[in-house]
Amino acid sequence: MAITITEAAADRVSAFLENRGKGIGLRLGVRTSGCSGMAYVLEFVDELDEGDQVFEQYGVKVIIDAKSLVYLEGTELDFAKEGLNEGFKFNNPNVSSECGCGESFHV
Repeated sequence: MAITITEAAADRVSAFLENRGKGIGLRLGVRTSGCSGMAYVLEFVDELDEGDQVFEQYGVKVIIDAKSLVYLEGTELDFAKEGLNEGFKFNNPNVSSECGCGESFHV
């Protein structure tokens, strides 16, 4: 399996990288947090770390570290606008439950 990114998310990441003026892609990871146990982390990547996995679609690289890949395998990164709100959406088939506020998840 792999990590995928929608065209809408790729367009948004490309715009962020262009405005930033540097970077090879976007790191998607997880950290311990919240009431359900884990939270997603997004950050720009200027250089790869040992063990990073790189997935590329629509000209955008999504980089995942080995520890996070276990929890993110099969995830689709999307970007959605809903009314006045907009942001990245994670369609993760590994999630068994999410907290009420939507900030954290459990695998």
